Amino acid sequence: MAIEGFDYKEFAANMTEQAKQLVPQDLTAENQQYIVDTLSNFTLLAGEALYNDENLKLTAEQAVFITQVIAEWSYHKSIDLIRSGLQKMYWDSIMQKIAFTIFEVAKQAIIREIPQDQLLPAIEHHVQKVYNKCIEDLQNRGMISEKVKENAENQSNIDAMARKAAEEANKAKEATYTEADEKRKEIQKKREEARKKRKEEREAERAGTGYISKRQMKLMALAMILKILSPDKIKVILDKLEKDDVANIIAYMDIVNLESQIDSDILMECLKEIKKILPSKRVLTQENIMGDLLRLYKANSRDIVEKAIRNERPLVKRFIAQAYDGEYSGLPIKVAGIVAQHVEDSI
Repeated sequence: MAIEGFDYKEFAANMTEQAKQLVPQDLTAENQQYIVDTLSNFTLLAGEALYNDENLKLTAEQAVFITQVIAEWSYHKSIDLIRSGLQKMYWDSIMQKIAFTIFEVAKQAIIREIPQDQLLPAIEHHVQKVYNKCIEDLQNRGMISEKVKENAENQSNIDAMARKAAEEANKAKEATYTEADEKRKEIQKKREEARKKRKEEREAERAGTGYISKRQMKLMALAMILKILSPDKIKVILDKLEKDDVANIIAYMDIVNLESQIDSDILMECLKEIKKILPSKRVLTQENIMGDLLRLYKANSRDIVEKAIRNERPLVKRFIAQAYDGEYSGLPIKVAGIVAQHVEDSI
């Protein structure tokens, strides 16, 4: 029974037309025609054989797969033979062995239900094996020279096509990256222009309602930030400023909806400046804990210190006592840091 849905003649004709469009243009017209004719003949023969083989019971999809593989390898290996330096009289016999090998390997794989992703590498292996064996036989019989043999074995049009496809893909990717970079630059440029325009509009608006200097704006921004800080940090910052500025900042802190009057760019500048004067978080070490305690002992008598810790646990008292002598009792760093801070806060 014929394979339903498998028109091997039409399929062979389609593959032949594709081959005509793909043949390398650096080959002679005669060699180009050889490639097309070889592909057409083997594709038609394979398709007909599969179509009429009632024992295989192939689906149309399976028949198309086998026929297409034969067509593709007929195309690649005929090009390899043309570029190999072998005389034309040897081409047909080699191509017949290759086509027969593909036909048999593919049929057996279909019968054994081997997945296509495993079958394709196996077919390539057998194609190369048959091709190289044919070349070696010719050389062993003295039909071709060692140089021609090596040249023939080094031919691989399928690898050349893969490299070319990879190069084109890389070029396309580079072009895409270049285009993406240009788009990002354009977007950034538009953002900067829009930002500049908004800034100019705000400045124009302020000019119409009463000009606020950049320094005043900075003080207002600082006031807004100080409203969310703890009192000790506020004190650290204000102590570094001039008295007149401090007075203005305190006044600004009482303004309702202060944020609506502050330029975002100036706010960011102010944040950077505040970061420079805020006390940085110190990493606790044995050395700086002992240094803090020794400075505390110099500023206060031992009686005052001992009075501050009279209700503490023996471990804490021992730690403080040893610190007087410049010794570290071995408390974990975090615990020692807490104890040192507690003593300082208690005095």
